Amino acid sequence: MKRHVAALAFGIAAAVSGSAEAGCQPDRADLRGDWGQASFHIEIVDTPEDRAQGLMFRETMPRGAGMLFVYDQPQRASFWMKNTLIALDIIFIDVSGLVTRVHANAIPGDLSPIPGGDQVFAVLEINAGLAARYGISAGTEMRQSVFSDGAPKWPC
Repeated sequence: MKRHVAALAFGIAAAVSGSAEAGCQPDRADLRGDWGQASFHIEIVDTPEDRAQGLMFRETMPRGAGMLFVYDQPQRASFWMKNTLIALDIIFIDVSGLVTRVHANAIPGDLSPIPGGDQVFAVLEINAGLAARYGISAGTEMRQSVFSDGAPKWPC
């Protein structure tokens, strides 16, 4: 089933209530840790064609926005920045919604592989520097409806 959601409005709520407390919304990814909470308006890409395109050729992305790549099942995943014009933080997530790795400040246009591990179910791309600014790191939990079948750490 295609779960592509075009995000129309963008903003971030960090360590606050609002949408992060209201439960899952199809166009948001909520993250929490001992640092607080953050919420991003997202586009979900879950087909091979959409995942291959990703954020390529986009010149900007609003600060509170992101793209969530979702796979049919956990797998080995590696990203690169070919034709990507904006610096990104790349956040790798397992089937339970647990962040397993964060690659900070991926360089636009760089063809070097960015490995995410063997059990990647989803990958969140946000603007470079935001993961560090909000404290997003391995162990952070994500809430989004795509994790409903994976015994989510933070259910909807």
